Amino acid sequence: MVFSSILFLLIFLPIFLVVYTLSPKAFKNWWILFSSIVFYAWGAPIFIFIVLISTILDFYLVQQMHKTTEARKKRYLLILSICLNLGLLGYFKYANFFIENANATLEAIGFDTITWTKVVLPIGISFYTFQTLTYSIDIYRGVHLPLKRLHNYLLYIMSFPQMIAGPIVRFNSVADQITSRKETVDDKLFGFYRFCIGLAKKVFIANVLGELATTILETPIHQLGTLNAWVGILAYTFQIYFDFSGYSDMAIGLGRMIGFKFPENFNNPYNSRSITEFWRRWHITLGDWMKNYLYIPLGGNKVKSNYRLYLNLWLVFFLSGLWHGDSWNFILWGVFHGIFLILDRLFLAKFLNRIGSIPSTIITFFIVMIGWTLFAIEDINHCFSYFEVLFSFNPIGLMHIKSEYVFIGSIAMVISFIGISKIGMKIQESIYAHTTNIWLQLPRAILSILVFILACSSIAASEFNPFIYFRF
Repeated sequence: MVFSSILFLLIFLPIFLVVYTLSPKAFKNWWILFSSIVFYAWGAPIFIFIVLISTILDFYLVQQMHKTTEARKKRYLLILSICLNLGLLGYFKYANFFIENANATLEAIGFDTITWTKVVLPIGISFYTFQTLTYSIDIYRGVHLPLKRLHNYLLYIMSFPQMIAGPIVRFNSVADQITSRKETVDDKLFGFYRFCIGLAKKVFIANVLGELATTILETPIHQLGTLNAWVGILAYTFQIYFDFSGYSDMAIGLGRMIGFKFPENFNNPYNSRSITEFWRRWHITLGDWMKNYLYIPLGGNKVKSNYRLYLNLWLVFFLSGLWHGDSWNFILWGVFHGIFLILDRLFLAKFLNRIGSIPSTIITFFIVMIGWTLFAIEDINHCFSYFEVLFSFNPIGLMHIKSEYVFIGSIAMVISFIGISKIGMKIQESIYAHTTNIWLQLPRAILSILVFILACSSIAASEFNPFIYFRF
């Protein structure tokens, strides 16, 4: 079940909100937890038991770690908790990848391959793992006291607004909200409004561009020309932004409606003037997680050797690429960004600063778009062939693509470009601003209801409604 589905919008969400609103305070967390289990089980009924059992084990493991006064035993319990969670991620997400590559190697050198039954990937396993790791590490560091009740910990890990695709919520930032939070009418109204902003981005921009991008990216290479290849990757560049940022808006809005304030996940990343700045603005919660739980423990910026600093940066983004998926294209995408982060440190950031904001933004956007080519096309051979078309100046046109895809997609891309311009940023600031002014809340409420109705109509009329990050 995804937020942009008719099942969620017209059945699950209304029932959830009505029962939650009418429930006494003592029952509200229980209702969120029950609803979250139903939400997850709907898409992965078998894996819900694995998730529940591992989460319960981890809760008591961390409780014991917190009670322990002996430093060595505390460290061992932390390692055990980390191994439990990374073990689940490693098995379910990467077992197929490693076996497939091992078999390819064995076959190449003339040995028998390993017989293997493919493992099915549970939805949201990457986000689940990062949240469980955050909890155990924060408790070990003494950043916050552990939760006393099991159902509150299950709520933190499995809360449906952000479990499947984030934002990645660090435990210390939300711990107090789990046990004690205030819910106001203003927050509920703003939460619904924020949810509808995300829904509009997903349905009216990301889905439209997604149809165009999918049509082009899946076209046989020999039918592609340079022009439509660039149109395809440009459409995908905006699709993935409006798809993921829209979903994050919906998650933040849902959280706000029930009293939670989740962290922002995007800040106009395509306005960045360097790859370093891009990663401060794109998937912010992932960047913060990587920084606090991987980069800083490796030494961060305090390492004495520049070579060690560059290696740490490269390693972090290699792992970031691997986190996104069990395929070489994601690894190459992470390595690609890691290299440009190193180049920023060496000379590129200084060069981009000198040439002015507009040229540096264009160059950074171009680099990011090239990276999305690696991200979008999982088949490495097809990906490299696509790069050849991008830079071959092949004159084949767009004749094989439906004209309505090109027309509607072009409108969506124009809207996308306006959205990342300075004018668009000012408009966004006013759109996203929280207000208690009734004269602003009323038109927002009317607009939200209208967007909600139109989005539901569009979803019902179309069979194309993917979510790129759903499988990560």
